[in-house]
Amino acid sequence: MTNIEDPGSNKHFGSPPATVTPAKSTPAETGVRNQTAGTGFGVPGILRRWRREDLIKRGYLGLRGLSLLFSLLSFIIMASNKHGDWRQFDKYEEYRYLLAIGILGTIYTGLQAWRQVQELYTGKNLFRHQTSALVDFFGDQIMAYLFISAASSAVPLTNRMREGADNIFTDSSAASISMGFLAFLCLALSAMVSGYKLSTQSYV
Repeated sequence: MTNIEDPGSNKHFGSPPATVTPAKSTPAETGVRNQTAGTGFGVPGILRRWRREDLIKRGYLGLRGLSLLFSLLSFIIMASNKHGDWRQFDKYEEYRYLLAIGILGTIYTGLQAWRQVQELYTGKNLFRHQTSALVDFFGDQIMAYLFISAASSAVPLTNRMREGADNIFTDSSAASISMGFLAFLCLALSAMVSGYKLSTQSYV
């Protein structure tokens, strides 16, 4: 009968397992493991970034479309606001100013919306990223300031007219002013998005 505690025995049922010292990794193996780990964490981050950029592009285009709509409505309503005698928009400087900004805003937002649609569906940029970001940022801000300026200048005149007579002329004027304010809000939000895009551009 074999003694399980006999040093010469081939079976050591009660002895603890031998400790294996891990082999030292070479720099090449360490680099491979680091790349694998980085890939696992990097791919979801890249996908999230792509989804965020796609959402920003579509939201940006939506703001452009709304800006175009409100600019066009402000321009059309004011241009058709002619009802004879003193009820003619072109007799008032404030209304002519609002009409001019409505036309300018329609042209600007229309061109910008067309450019973004082209870039979104063709995948090709008409201009360099830095150039587009600068034009969007400063163009949106300038148009937003012009709309709020024109709408604000027309409000006191319309309020004075409504004190004496509230009719289709004053209602149309108020509607055009409201569209100008909405165009300003959309352009202000668009300027914030374009500012974000400008801040994330690489100039290296």
